[in-house]
Amino acid sequence: MSMYLVLKQYMKRMIPEKMAANNEKLLRGILYRFYKGKKYECTICNRKLRRFIILDNGEKLCPYCGSLPRNRRLWLLLKSEFLREHLFVLHFSPSKSLFGLLSIYPGIIYESTDISGDFMAHKHLDITRIDEPDSKYDLIICYHILEHVEKDKEAMSELYRILKPGGICMIQTPFKKGSIYENSAIKNPNDRKIHFGQEDHVRIYSVNGLKFRLEQNGFDVKVMHFSEDEHNYHGLKPQEYVFIASRKKDLAKTE
Repeated sequence: MSMYLVLKQYMKRMIPEKMAANNEKLLRGILYRFYKGKKYECTICNRKLRRFIILDNGEKLCPYCGSLPRNRRLWLLLKSEFLREHLFVLHFSPSKSLFGLLSIYPGIIYESTDISGDFMAHKHLDITRIDEPDSKYDLIICYHILEHVEKDKEAMSELYRILKPGGICMIQTPFKKGSIYENSAIKNPNDRKIHFGQEDHVRIYSVNGLKFRLEQNGFDVKVMHFSEDEHNYHGLKPQEYVFIASRKKDLAKTE
């Protein structure tokens, strides 16, 4: 058992859940001392590490801010390419680490939403029936959401509707080779874990399958593919895909 799991189990036994939640930053600061070093660096909290925490699924967790590789990649992309002043941003089910950064990012209007109640959220929007006006947002972040949604085509249509012409939606899901695998008859959480990799997933996309499905709903789609060394400095995934789904500008209004 890893040192992280030993410490986590010890804290659960010794510290009441509510107290742990109220003092999470302090507890993570204590945990960080066991991982502090110079070999790696988290892109979100900028803490330097001797190593990342390796979870059971192989994901590299930052001991200080709790970020996962996909959070760290997303933040790098947002800072370098996509964030600018006067953006109206909608973020589905954000991680705590990214919620904290984007909530105070200068010059943008940031809103988050989560229907499950498990994530930091200003709103509780159903992605298949988004209660927001047409063409409201410049940037939508939809990371690891669509694989949970049975009516994903309705969700894509709604994302397109609320996006401003010229706006973009950043999308990521788990992927497999071949074609999309889905079966609406599979309802049991244990069966879904076997078939789709997680108890609350309803499909596994392929890269080409998701691209085609987004294009069917009107998006222009650019697929960004990243390849990293296994022991890269920021603890990113060795292979990762990020979809940049854009809504075309209304030429009649811009001419």
